Amino acid sequence: MPADPLHRAGSPQRSATSPPPARAAASAVEVRRSARRRRTVSAYREGNRTVVLIPARMSEAEEQRWVSVMLDKLAAQESKRVLGDSELAERAKRLSEQFFDARARPTSVRWVTNQNTRWGSCTPAGGSIRLSHRLQGMPEYVVDYVLLHELAHLLVPGHGPRFWRLLDAYPRTERARGYLEGVAAADRLPHLPAAREE
Repeated sequence: MPADPLHRAGSPQRSATSPPPARAAASAVEVRRSARRRRTVSAYREGNRTVVLIPARMSEAEEQRWVSVMLDKLAAQESKRVLGDSELAERAKRLSEQFFDARARPTSVRWVTNQNTRWGSCTPAGGSIRLSHRLQGMPEYVVDYVLLHELAHLLVPGHGPRFWRLLDAYPRTERARGYLEGVAAADRLPHLPAAREE
C-alpha cells in the first residue's frame, strides 16, 4: 500500500495523523416498514441498535440508500455533542477491544488545540494519543477512524503492510479518509468575498 496521505514522514517513535497535503463499526440496524408511513423516514438509537422507520412501499434499493442517509444523519447529530477527554478515552478502549482484541492500550487519550495541521498524533513509547480539536463536530465514524489510526500505531509504529492490515478491519476507513481529504481541500480553497447587497 502507498504511504499514508494522512501522515507526514517522521521518526518511528511518533506518528501524526494530518490532513493530506488527505462503516463505524455499525451497530445492528433494524428496518421497520409501515403501511401508514407515506413519505417520511426517521431513525433513532435503541440500545446497541439503530431503528430506521420507512414506508412499506419502498424498494430494497431505496431502503439501502435511506438506511445509509439516516445512519450518517444520526452520527452527525451525535457528534455535535463534544466528547470530553474521559469519554474519548472510553471510546478508544471500546474501539481497541472491537478491532484490535484490546491489544492497543493507550495511557492517555485527549483533545488538544495545538494541532492545526494534524488530525491526531501518537507517541507509541509513552502510549499517549492526542486528537485535534478540529475533529470535534465531525461525524462519529471520522473520529473513530482517527482514533483507530492512532491506536494502530501503538501496535505498529510505521505505515507498512502490517499497519494497514490492522486498519482493514474498520469498514469505514476509505470513507473517513475521503471525508478528511475533503475538509483539508476545502480549507485550501480561496475564500470568496461576501456578495454585495444591491
